[in-house]
Amino acid sequence: MWIWTAVFLLGLSSGERTDKEKTYERMEITAGDFNEKLQSGKILFIYFEHQVSPPVSLFLVEMEKSAEVLQDYGVLVRKVNCRTELVPTYCTEERLQRTVFLFRGGKEFLSFDLDTVFDVNSIVAEVLFAILREEVKYVHTDADLLAMERTARGKKDMVLSYVQSLGTQEHRSIMETAYVYGSKHQFILITGGPVLKQLGVNESSLSSRVWFLHCRIPGGFPTPTASERCPVTRMRRALSTLNLHSFLQLMEAPLVLEVDVDPSSVPPPQFPYQLTPQVFLFSRPATEHLDRDAAGALAWRLRGVALLLLVHRQSPAVKTPEEFNVAYRRPEKSSEVKYLTLHSLDEVSEIFLDQDKEEEEEEEEEEEEDESQFGKLNDEVAASVFENTGNLMDLDSITQLTSENFHSEVAQSSLTVVLFYLKWDAVSMAFLSSFIGVAEKLEESKVDDVLMSVVDCGEWTDLCAAQPGALVPFQPITEFPSVVLLRPQESPQYYASMLGSEALHRFIILSRTAAPVRLSTQEEVTSFLQEVPHGSQAGDRPDRVLGLFRSPTDASAFLEAAMSLRGEVLSGLLMDGTAEKWAAAHALHLPAVLAFPSWRTPAHPSALPAASSSAAELLSQVRLAMLHPMPELTVDNLPSFLSLGKALLLLFVGEEEDEIGQKQNQELVEEMRRAVELGGARMERYLACWIHLGSTPAGMSVLGSYLGYMPPLPALVLTHLPDGEEVYQYPADSVVAAPSVLQWLQRIEDGAEPPAGMLGADSWPPSAEFYDLLKVMEEAQEPESMQQPTPADEEELEEEEEDLHVEEPLVAEKVTDGSPEPNPSIHSEL
Repeated sequence: MWIWTAVFLLGLSSGERTDKEKTYERMEITAGDFNEKLQSGKILFIYFEHQVSPPVSLFLVEMEKSAEVLQDYGVLVRKVNCRTELVPTYCTEERLQRTVFLFRGGKEFLSFDLDTVFDVNSIVAEVLFAILREEVKYVHTDADLLAMERTARGKKDMVLSYVQSLGTQEHRSIMETAYVYGSKHQFILITGGPVLKQLGVNESSLSSRVWFLHCRIPGGFPTPTASERCPVTRMRRALSTLNLHSFLQLMEAPLVLEVDVDPSSVPPPQFPYQLTPQVFLFSRPATEHLDRDAAGALAWRLRGVALLLLVHRQSPAVKTPEEFNVAYRRPEKSSEVKYLTLHSLDEVSEIFLDQDKEEEEEEEEEEEEDESQFGKLNDEVAASVFENTGNLMDLDSITQLTSENFHSEVAQSSLTVVLFYLKWDAVSMAFLSSFIGVAEKLEESKVDDVLMSVVDCGEWTDLCAAQPGALVPFQPITEFPSVVLLRPQESPQYYASMLGSEALHRFIILSRTAAPVRLSTQEEVTSFLQEVPHGSQAGDRPDRVLGLFRSPTDASAFLEAAMSLRGEVLSGLLMDGTAEKWAAAHALHLPAVLAFPSWRTPAHPSALPAASSSAAELLSQVRLAMLHPMPELTVDNLPSFLSLGKALLLLFVGEEEDEIGQKQNQELVEEMRRAVELGGARMERYLACWIHLGSTPAGMSVLGSYLGYMPPLPALVLTHLPDGEEVYQYPADSVVAAPSVLQWLQRIEDGAEPPAGMLGADSWPPSAEFYDLLKVMEEAQEPESMQQPTPADEEELEEEEEDLHVEEPLVAEKVTDGSPEPNPSIHSEL
């Protein structure tokens, strides 16, 4: 799946032009300019724009990014607007509107479908691949490779690269490197085929790879092999332009350097070998010939991994004790030289090659394990638990409740927050970490009237599954994790918001306050409307609701609604004569309910109908009043928005690069708010909101799933309709303006606007089959005599017994990299 990250902001008025539009103007040329540049013989990458659709807009963004890159390679990137200019053939045939052309030598050289040049990497890779099509060869079989090796013998070394698909970042790195080094080395590109077997590569491998074939006769230490194949060195780092450049520089380094000083006096390797380890072997005059052979053999093994130096012991500058025969330095870790006493070349090479092999195997195992685990689970919560497996959590800040201490601990606290969890449940363990974080935060802010506690329901099943009528004050726990707030002599309060530390912390802080707070004086009302609860996060202003009633009888619906809002909204109650005085001072009539949303100043509350409202109606009215007229949609508040049952009129805006981008986004949100005001009552069926893809990156996947592709930003969609699964997109080439948005909504209501997509009917089945732990435990407790083997079990047992008598033949490991493996005689040092 291609992940589009381009941002394409539309101007808010015809008189304003964004920086990208100005860039497009610089890229845009006339028909006359095109003919002039064509005759000059330059290499041109030209797109003839017929009409701007969302996919074309995305391509133009990526094309603009590639312009500066390709300019360094002598390629001019331009576009022709066929709506104002006329270039024969290219502007007159509609079938060419999804094609971009490469011109070379005054004529059309090659054409690309937009599906093959979908981002800056694919554009640069495909254009350079086309330019270098004669220089970069392509092989499919080992016979083809062998023929090229024979041709290159004694003339050129070869760089063989494998990429899984063309148009990727790896493909671009290969082509950019080939452009620079193409005259020095023969570059070969493969994307699969039988030749991979010769190189020992599994075609299903997730990583691209590069090999260097030493086909020239090396100077200094010729390879002692009679094979017609060129020795091979594999690049062991990730395929990138920088790593590939460093690798090719390393291949040009001398095979063995000879020094007459102590290893500690040899300076660390300089650019471009600054991160390459150094290996030192020691030589004596009597065995100098054998020492050079051994050094050459080891250098071939360590080619591309380490630089080998031969130290002549007869030099008085060599101070290394006689007991050591090998030394090495790892510059990437420290400049210290370490000395060893080894007995064979294998022991020396194992220091570096085994570590490199282990790192590769670990990476492959991680990739396979990640693919198997996350491919099945597809769950970020489970992934989080998987990554933290083995990390013991610090439970010192919370109390662990059991059947023995539950009642005594709960009775001692005015508010007990209990988390019921299971150790083998992924969500439980992920939330347990957040729960501990909340407990530590409450402790830091000196909130000492809350007892944070947990119950392991896998161990204390009698407590979690207590049936009605038992002494516990809550219903049996059937969902995990579950958070319950307990107070002496009160009904339990269940937490049903997001399983995150911020949401839980805010809920607990607001739950510490009575629901509602009984107010009796003007000063208490003022304090209630202005003070922030102790322990609240900096800048956190809670929503408030104030009820004014003559008597408790009138306030019954409000009291019930206030209890339901506990943890979400702070509620206050003012009654009797004080309520009448306060209402008269503010020109209100009793009974009255005032909502004070956190986004609005307290001087301008919303008055709600309270005379004939039931508790459920009042609850709904309070929540609607707290809603911002143009709220920002986040992961936390999405469930509450969807629960309103309204269609989402959702504006997607991109991450701002500068102050101009921030201003544009603010103006867009303000324009949508104006559309809500201008629409009046007809807009009540919609919930207008916006999502910032910088602060909520998940919105990018949401937008892509709505439309099937990533459109240019800003994008306005209408979705989650109560009466249908359709998704509608506001025209991408239209400015987001209040009157135009209302007209677009009217067309949708009239059935004149076709949908741009449909909500997926994806089901979310369990990630694995249900594991009946109780049944397994019961079977394990049965007497062995009762567990009779089935015929299938007996057959499987017989097969296992037969396998025990089969001996594995000894197989010699085949060397597949083509490197020479001489077996020099053991000399005096090693």
